[in-house]
Amino acid sequence: MQADIALRRVAMMGLDTAAVRAAEGSGLTYRIVRTEVPSSPEDSAALQGIELGQLLRTIVVRRGADDYVLVLVPGGRQIDWPKLRAALGTRRLSLPDQEEAKQATGYDRGAITPFGSTRTWPVVADAAVATAGVVAIGAGARGANFHVDAAQLLGALGAQVADVTKPG
Repeated sequence: MQADIALRRVAMMGLDTAAVRAAEGSGLTYRIVRTEVPSSPEDSAALQGIELGQLLRTIVVRRGADDYVLVLVPGGRQIDWPKLRAALGTRRLSLPDQEEAKQATGYDRGAITPFGSTRTWPVVADAAVATAGVVAIGAGARGANFHVDAAQLLGALGAQVADVTKPG
């Protein structure tokens, strides 16, 4: 299986996204891994040769009119809304539709990442991210991810770390 995964993994050369340009200037040490477009988070993790919990989804959450936060959710987990509201000190949060999320970030759903977003939004990372070692986070295109040390990622993003998810 590992040999099959290695054959399906494609090194990224010449990927030019806003995320890659932003990461280049961030001081992060990362590797770009590109795979075929996965059909599920489990498929994405397998294609990248990582555990599901090392795969981070970036979820856009609306706090108010033109006010968003990006939540980093490990694979296999989902947002726990009461915990997220408590961490953000608000009573009301919602998910924007696909078009609104693209306007807020510049990215299509499935490629959203904090790197190179049209505006810099606050980032909240689930507490599990801090101890995940190397994680994969979107590189601004479907099937493209940065592999980066979680602690370095959280520092570069200035992320608030809080227990904001539950098993999915």
